[in-house]
Amino acid sequence: MNIQEAKNSNSIVFKMSVPIFVELLLQMLVGNIDQIMIGHFNEIYVGAIGNANLIMNLVIIVLSVMSVSTTVLISRYLGAKNEGKISEVFNTSIVMLSFVSVLITVAIFALAMPVFRWMQVPSDIFIETKTYLFIVGAFTIVQGLYMTYAASLRSYGFMKNVMLAAVFMNAINILGNFILINGCALIPPLGVSGAAISTVISRLFGLVLMIFLFNVKTNIEISKKFLKPFPWNTMKNLLHIGVPSGAEELSYNLSQTVIMKFVNFFGTTVITTKVYCSILANFAYIYSVAISQASQIVVSYLIGSNNLKLANKRVWATLIVSITISLSITLLLYIFSDNIFGIFTKNPEILALGKKIIFVEFFLEIGRSINIVMVRCLIAVEDVKFPAYMCMFSAWTFGVGFGYVFGITLGMGLVGIWIGMAMDECIRGFILILRFRTLGWTKKVRKKRREEMRLLNGGF
Repeated sequence: MNIQEAKNSNSIVFKMSVPIFVELLLQMLVGNIDQIMIGHFNEIYVGAIGNANLIMNLVIIVLSVMSVSTTVLISRYLGAKNEGKISEVFNTSIVMLSFVSVLITVAIFALAMPVFRWMQVPSDIFIETKTYLFIVGAFTIVQGLYMTYAASLRSYGFMKNVMLAAVFMNAINILGNFILINGCALIPPLGVSGAAISTVISRLFGLVLMIFLFNVKTNIEISKKFLKPFPWNTMKNLLHIGVPSGAEELSYNLSQTVIMKFVNFFGTTVITTKVYCSILANFAYIYSVAISQASQIVVSYLIGSNNLKLANKRVWATLIVSITISLSITLLLYIFSDNIFGIFTKNPEILALGKKIIFVEFFLEIGRSINIVMVRCLIAVEDVKFPAYMCMFSAWTFGVGFGYVFGITLGMGLVGIWIGMAMDECIRGFILILRFRTLGWTKKVRKKRREEMRLLNGGF
């Protein structure tokens, strides 16, 4: 990407967002395909993988958000034409993500059992839930490294290559599920364990391919020399973006874990409905994630080249597209809900409850599409703390608090819980819009830019 392409940001963002969308769609399917395929093996195990994936999705999102700092800094240095810092940023990111991945793996094995008991995972799926999480969680570092390499390739605009890696990874997972879940030739049916092993194998293949693409497509050097002496200032910049963003996602997903605890009160039928509704909701907002990632890269590039007005316009244009597409997809999901849920199950209770949830989802997606775009773009302009604080307050106050009131206290069940989550997304989205409109971030960006120029000029 060059400055002329960045100025024509509508075109470049669309071109960048399409392969990101395909990549995210396929990455999502790597997890969700396990639930879909295990449902044909034994429908009760859908809840097992759903509960386990709630923890793994938390892990993946935290790693993904921390890798965002890599994307932002590399994009900014590309915009500023400061190539000397790019290799330093990447090598430091590898150290950071690897360390965090190892800590997460230790935490999974130490805390998973008490967390599942606290969540009140039903006894008939408890063992399978633990098995899936332990197998997939043992290879968290593979996911962390994959995301670091992918973040760097996206910064250079190689979205199609990252997408192809996701296609390959998804194909390996589907093939592995067919063989390992149901058994084949000398391999006995492994059920949930087979789904977990297939997921791990697909991610290992994905990482190998990502490393190959990285070596072919970029000039970034991997060397210990960039870590001696250790670049603490670069680490500080990475953590300045990654820690608040990671804390935000961690808090949000912990709130979702509490919400899943509420759902578990209602038994396996409601749990299964919740899992299926969450899968469908992913399709409603996944393009918002894609276009927000593309916009974040462009905004970071524009900030690096000191084009703040263009960066501001880019954010509002992205927001309009995000809301429009999310609501359009949710409307289609509602109209054809019986047919779509029928892909997963013929249970009439799930079909009826699922349609009610998708109706509430229509309102939830208004707020979520705003949040996805605003959080990414606020991070790009280094206003990282406010979205984190806002999420911590709103997710727990409205998502958890009102979800409990409506769902449990008032007896509205899963519909009430979904209303609480919709309140969280809409209130938070409205406040983030107000935050960005104040343009206070422009002062921070100019101050940061002056400081970087001062350092480049030897501190004078």
